Amino acid sequence: MRRFPASALSMRRVPAVAASLIALASAQAHAEEAPQPADDSTKAFTLGQIVVTAAPADGVEISGETLSAAAIGLFNRNTLDDAINLMPGVNGSNSGGTRNERLVFVRGFDRFQVPLSIDGIRVYLPADNRLDYGRFLTPDIAQIQVAKGYPSVLDGPGAIGGAINLVTSKPTRALEGDVRGTLNLGREAEYAGYTVYGRLGTAHEKWYAQVSYARNFQDHWDLSGDYKPTATSAEDGGHRGLSRSEDWRVNVKAGFTPNATDEYAISYTRQEGSKNAPLHVTDAPSSQRYWSWPYWNIDSLYFLSTTALGDVATLKTRVYRNTFDNLLRSFDDAAQTKQTLGRAFNSYYADEAWGGSAELGVDVSHADRLTLAVHYRRDKHVEWQQGFPSGATEPKQTNIEDTYSIAVENRLMLTPKLTFVAGASFDWRDMKNAEEYGTPPGGGAARIFQYPHKNADGWNAQGQLVWQADADTRINASVSSRVRFPTIFERFSTQFGTAASNPALKPERATNVELGGKRRFGPVSVEGALFYSDVQDAIVAVRPAGFPSGTTQRQNLGNGTYYGAEIALNAALGEALSVGANYTYIHRDFDITPAAGVTVPLFALTGVPTHKAFLYAEWKPVPALRITPSLDIASDRKTANTAVTQYYDTGRYALANLRADWTVRQGLQVGVGARNLFDDNYALVDGFPEPGRSFYATAGVAF
Repeated sequence: MRRFPASALSMRRVPAVAASLIALASAQAHAEEAPQPADDSTKAFTLGQIVVTAAPADGVEISGETLSAAAIGLFNRNTLDDAINLMPGVNGSNSGGTRNERLVFVRGFDRFQVPLSIDGIRVYLPADNRLDYGRFLTPDIAQIQVAKGYPSVLDGPGAIGGAINLVTSKPTRALEGDVRGTLNLGREAEYAGYTVYGRLGTAHEKWYAQVSYARNFQDHWDLSGDYKPTATSAEDGGHRGLSRSEDWRVNVKAGFTPNATDEYAISYTRQEGSKNAPLHVTDAPSSQRYWSWPYWNIDSLYFLSTTALGDVATLKTRVYRNTFDNLLRSFDDAAQTKQTLGRAFNSYYADEAWGGSAELGVDVSHADRLTLAVHYRRDKHVEWQQGFPSGATEPKQTNIEDTYSIAVENRLMLTPKLTFVAGASFDWRDMKNAEEYGTPPGGGAARIFQYPHKNADGWNAQGQLVWQADADTRINASVSSRVRFPTIFERFSTQFGTAASNPALKPERATNVELGGKRRFGPVSVEGALFYSDVQDAIVAVRPAGFPSGTTQRQNLGNGTYYGAEIALNAALGEALSVGANYTYIHRDFDITPAAGVTVPLFALTGVPTHKAFLYAEWKPVPALRITPSLDIASDRKTANTAVTQYYDTGRYALANLRADWTVRQGLQVGVGARNLFDDNYALVDGFPEPGRSFYATAGVAF
């Protein structure tokens, strides 16, 4: 099993086709009667949305459950981990280590416990689900939805800590589109890369079609000027070594709308990425690993529909086929030119998933709606590895697994203002094939063998009260208990000989309790939540009795409690000034209760700050000029050294950002901005400092 990828990427310039699109769109923008584009909520692809409690926020307002394209663009957040960090209750982080992946936590829950979807279609890597959120671009996204304490059972299994959904856009007019380009500059205003995005769509009475494209090329990013290398450091400052990456995504969709209630759409998304992995800045060269991912690609073809069955029922369906392919290369040294040592390898993944869901909602009465949902997914994971110095390639190994879920939800209006929602589901997993190549558990020559096929199942239940006093006032209270199944990696990976498999791993369970609400006082909007989570049977790595030193096995021995509060405020202080702020407090406790003879390695929860805040102001001194200062704030978070012999606090920051935009004419805007204006030097994880000051210049056309 694998386990962990960076490549020398050629420098690319903004494609000529993008320049042509900009010229075409600019000409359109010069038309005197150019219409304004629809707002983000109107352009969102509603068939691809999941269930959240609150309505979308207006404009650039940042709410607890929805982040708009307007906010993503205004604050120049071009990757998912960076964008979602704007929201309360959510924080971006870094895995550190050789993988050096970008992470997202939702109220303390990690990427294994918070499913990611695009248009409601789950993005899942069956081997280990180690999603790198830095590979998911946001310029072509209409909304980011985050369901936190109450992810609905109707949306599928696994969401014990929440759910994240990227909603693409959909056209609303006969001809519409937009084109944006951003030139990214380093600490000394040198070229550092670019981001481009284009969209063209058409909508008519009975059909619509759209194509969008986004690309992000990072030549490098710069460390803070306060970074001081040591005599043995693998990083000498300035341009961060091995920080080059490249990602692009295209989405094509077409829809049929025969009447006001029915819609049928087919959509295709292709994203490709390649990246390097910067080195730990203080570890000795002997402990470094030189990894590269020449490709990290996702492909998804899906059909979505909603059909009204008379006046009392609605049928929604989703059918999809996804693929995931990547290559991880390990080299002898940082030059990434030789593979001659025993630690060098090429590790290939070729994954495929197909499945679907059907959801039938029936109005039992004018105040009671009953919804049934079924989900099915088959995951096929194929891997093989080429080892060095021999250059021999092992045979392909295949894992196949089916996952099912049956869910029911009842939404009952107790009064015109008070609604009670109750849901339950049963999830189960059926392992069909579990191959591994190596020495079988009973000994003998290396060959392909089968791990024991252990299936799993679990019940989920949830309930919610929502009091909607009026259009400006909402209070909600909920409790939700969900399970998530362990990945193939957690059950079977031997981690290069340092771990033992455990096919009998049980599901983790989390019970989440939330009390939240929202109130609008004229131009001021306030929302917040108190939350508490009880985590049981958490999967942790321990050393069972009789295991040699330095080896572990994953077992269900962890229990945790997470609790905290979040609040968000947005206010329009006149026509020229609006402000916003959000704050999150979270505390996590975690205990491991070992059986007799089991040794628990040093362990602490990492990656999540106790305090986190984001503040901004949007000022228009004249109608054509917009100035937007903002501030990212976070307290320390736990991290561990590479050997995991010491945990310590790191990551405290207060980052000042500034942007200015000028509307040249209707539909045409240019802007400049700076991130980390005062060049703070900070690290979210041991040995991996974050970027210092950077600049950017952007131009956009909408028609």
